[in-house]
Amino acid sequence: MRVNAYAAPSAGEPLAPTTIERREVGAHDVLIAIEYAGICHSDIHTVNGDWGPQPFPVVPGHEIVGTVQQVGADVTSHRVGDRVGVGCMVNSCGECVNCRNGDEQYCVTGMVGTYAVTDVDGTTTQGGYSTHVVVDAGFVLSVPEGLDPAAAAPLLCAGITTYSPLRRWKAGPGRRVAVVGLGGLGHMAVQIAHAMGAEVTVLSQSLKKQEDGLRLGADHYFATSDPATFEALAGRFDLIVNTVSASIDVNAHLGLLAVDGTLVNVGAPPEPLPVNAMSLIGGRRSFAGSMIGGIAETQEMLDFCAEHGIAAEVEVIAADQVNEAYERVLASDVRYRFVIDASTLA
Repeated sequence: MRVNAYAAPSAGEPLAPTTIERREVGAHDVLIAIEYAGICHSDIHTVNGDWGPQPFPVVPGHEIVGTVQQVGADVTSHRVGDRVGVGCMVNSCGECVNCRNGDEQYCVTGMVGTYAVTDVDGTTTQGGYSTHVVVDAGFVLSVPEGLDPAAAAPLLCAGITTYSPLRRWKAGPGRRVAVVGLGGLGHMAVQIAHAMGAEVTVLSQSLKKQEDGLRLGADHYFATSDPATFEALAGRFDLIVNTVSASIDVNAHLGLLAVDGTLVNVGAPPEPLPVNAMSLIGGRRSFAGSMIGGIAETQEMLDFCAEHGIAAEVEVIAADQVNEAYERVLASDVRYRFVIDASTLA
């Protein structure tokens, strides 16, 4: 079926209206009428070519919420009319040790991303800046009734990207957690860590978002542009989650960890982040990375957010505002996530 979409024609070019072909609904597929699609910094990195050559034209978008329009003959997990979500992946091999363990995002043969990746049938996946998408039912999430659909869309990337490391490194009562950056990812990390019961500190370049940080659940807020911050907080944190997609002084931030503390990088800057071995050795510290979560964990995150009243703070836009939104994301001029109203593509 042909559907309306917004696509990047080539690297660095503005996105423009187009139509794309969606496959027919197979026995294990779900056809989703998209309601909202979040704009992730990853979308911008991809269409700008920051992460290497891409199979243009590319329709970005991996924060998708919509309703089920049709299900395949063998689908029992979703029904027509259900509100559902699709995140950063739409398939995996299903057979490797990581897939069997529920870590489909780390599929040994490579998980199938929601856009700009070759799918199992040889076609190129296209994302959520469109009116409809067809997805294998095993990669479709149920969106709880208590979540506003527009505010729920960013949970499919920003939510799970921060929930997964917070859960894995045991954020909770008695744990001191720092969040680097209060953007699309950071504002989710603060809310989730707070709901888990951790003592939460925001580390941001300036104090201009301090009021927001405290309102979202942070206990403390410090500016990293002030050298005194690194002196005052030395050895303080059990866990630091770095959410920014730009270079930071990793070694300075490692110095903020207590013995056995971990700095987890979830932001994806295009350039390498240098690490001095002594920054790790001196406190038995760890520098780790984390990428989204498996399907079961993503569903767990959605249910957790519904239970605790957590959602992204969003600015809903029409599809023809996407290029302006990209510019504003790069200028840090959004609080805290742009979401496209897919009805404007009809």
